[in-house]
Amino acid sequence: MITSVMIVGVGGQGSLLASKVLGRAAMDKGIDVKVSEVHGMSQRGGSVVTYVRFGDMVYSPIIDKGGADYIISFELLEAARYIDFLKPGGQIVTSSQEIDPMPVITGAAKYPEGLIEKMKESGAKVDAIDALSIAEQAGSAKAANIVLMGRFAKYVTEITREEWLGAIEACVPAKFLELNKKAFEMGENA
Repeated sequence: MITSVMIVGVGGQGSLLASKVLGRAAMDKGIDVKVSEVHGMSQRGGSVVTYVRFGDMVYSPIIDKGGADYIISFELLEAARYIDFLKPGGQIVTSSQEIDPMPVITGAAKYPEGLIEKMKESGAKVDAIDALSIAEQAGSAKAANIVLMGRFAKYVTEITREEWLGAIEACVPAKFLELNKKAFEMGENA
């Protein structure tokens, strides 16, 4: 069995670290894993997508429309933007944070309302938490990505809590390690 995860957000939110942590946790478990490069304008606040696939034998990291078991989203509109990639009945783990895209900033469009309800109406299971506030409580808004990984961990039962924490230790610089472990734990318990 292969598990397919899309990690989506806006440039600068930590998609790359989140995908590294997930990939490392699966790899340390002895599960075959493929992680794509970051796609999108990660330096410009644009939409960013990373694919992580793990299981018995993974041949490609790419996820086609309708192929994702999970979408982890750092921003609400990004979750809605990529919902076509989710399998029927798939799970979205998202931050409730809203970051205005350029058309909203320039006044050419309005930020859509009721996105969580609309995603649920489409058949997706949606687990939305205020990852930004939780990360700030942990010590830094920049840890919202790890808060979401903590929340996502409850859905991936084949990877233990110790393996997740080991992956965080392997991927996060020592000076930010305790903060990120706390953010992960707060995400788990949100």
